[in-house]
Amino acid sequence: MQMERKKSWCSSTYVQQKDTFNPRLSIVRGKQGHYIMIKGTIQQEDITLVNIYAPITGALEYIKQILMDIKQEITRNIIIVGDFITSLTSMDRSSKQNKQGGSGLKDILHQMDLTDIFKAFHAKAVDYTYFSITHGMFCRIDYMLEYKTRLKNLR
Repeated sequence: MQMERKKSWCSSTYVQQKDTFNPRLSIVRGKQGHYIMIKGTIQQEDITLVNIYAPITGALEYIKQILMDIKQEITRNIIIVGDFITSLTSMDRSSKQNKQGGSGLKDILHQMDLTDIFKAFHAKAVDYTYFSITHGMFCRIDYMLEYKTRLKNLR
């Protein structure tokens, strides 16, 4: 007897126990399971957490669409994390070819006033989260985004 295997994707969100997170009933999941948005409070402050797991095909357009779709639902207290399957800048890739970077994604993040938290604190750091055997290069495709005006609240 052979079992049929279904392809599946998932997003999960972990909040450290010392930072008591109280989720409200406002949990939104993407139709295909590629993102989850949870609204709640941390230390008596409203916050929206979004975790995105972009599909391999059409990742950039998918992420742009999610950000545009949730734009109206989010407050200034938001953290967006996830596997974006695309690099934001040329520093996020080890390859000397195709140094253009994710300019389309950078443009939409700029329009929404979102910034890469890691690069905000480590601007010159070169760090990768993925190795592509096919392309023989390291990439940084996992990101944590926050509104630029909220960076001072992070440590």
